[in-house]
Amino acid sequence: MTNLKVHSTVPVDLEGDLASLQGDCARMAPHWAVPDRIAPRPVSPSLIHGVTVPSKSARLLDAMSDYGD
Repeated sequence: MTNLKVHSTVPVDLEGDLASLQGDCARMAPHWAVPDRIAPRPVSPSLIHGVTVPSKSARLLDAMSDYGD
């Protein structure tokens, strides 16, 4: 599902390189709005259910040292 309709006077290079991608991003950057603040909403523990961990994975994680040891 690709929309190849382009409303730009700049030629589009669909097989472009990294420089072409960077140029595309630079042209699009003014169109992106940045929110003032992103605050994660808390999730009620009652909504978290159905998570299962295989016993092999639990044993593997239990045997790993904590970060920074």
